[in-house]
Amino acid sequence: MREILGRRRRYRFRRKARAARLDAAVTFAVRWDWPVLPGVGVQEPARTTKTSGRGRLMAMPGIGRAERSGGADRPGGATRTGGDGPVCACPDTGCVVPGAHPLDPGLLAATTDERMIRWWWTRRPDAPIVLATGGRAPCAVSLPALAGARALLALDGMGMRLGPVVATPTRWSILVAPYDLERLGELLYAKDSVPSSLRFHGEGGYLLLPPSVAGAGQVRWERAPLAGSARPWLPDVEAVVDALVEASTATPGGGSRLAY
Repeated sequence: MREILGRRRRYRFRRKARAARLDAAVTFAVRWDWPVLPGVGVQEPARTTKTSGRGRLMAMPGIGRAERSGGADRPGGATRTGGDGPVCACPDTGCVVPGAHPLDPGLLAATTDERMIRWWWTRRPDAPIVLATGGRAPCAVSLPALAGARALLALDGMGMRLGPVVATPTRWSILVAPYDLERLGELLYAKDSVPSSLRFHGEGGYLLLPPSVAGAGQVRWERAPLAGSARPWLPDVEAVVDALVEASTATPGGGSRLAY
């Protein structure tokens, strides 16, 4: 009986999470005019398999042909594909951003059409939400999680007004107003130095939005948009980069607090 109740709770939680993803995708696309599309998502890794005495791989239930063909031989005649946690659902076994990128459809399919959004997430309710950055959509400046936490404290101390901030267990992303690559190039060229830990998500790029889940873990709001806002306010990229550069160099004895 306890097992049945546990399954029911997991089912209700999964159904609630799927509904939240769909609602969020519709809000981003329709209310805020941010073009989105479903990410590739993650899947459970293949289980350990056994080989026969002649070295032939024996199939196990739940392991597909593509999975049986890969993997490295291990002592004792076992072959293992994938890691201990969820792996990317794309064909690339060495994917460096598991689950956190578009595949099919491609990035150019990002849209604000509500019917398309609902169709995608009805078919793939667990898919992460991918924002196509640039154009009319927000761009972002991201840092490793530790550096991002320190940067936000420093920017708050400067009185810097920020918009939404997206956080994963590995990186934090400060959403900024749209910019093009030419403007970004001019901005960076004018700086004597820029922390190497910064990444820029601009035109032609993408970013996962909450409440997605990817290989790195849960995507959440570290600074959520104001509730009920017609469209979140976004700071200018130049102001954010200027403040980050200042925060990174204003350390006793030199060095950078953002070099993580």
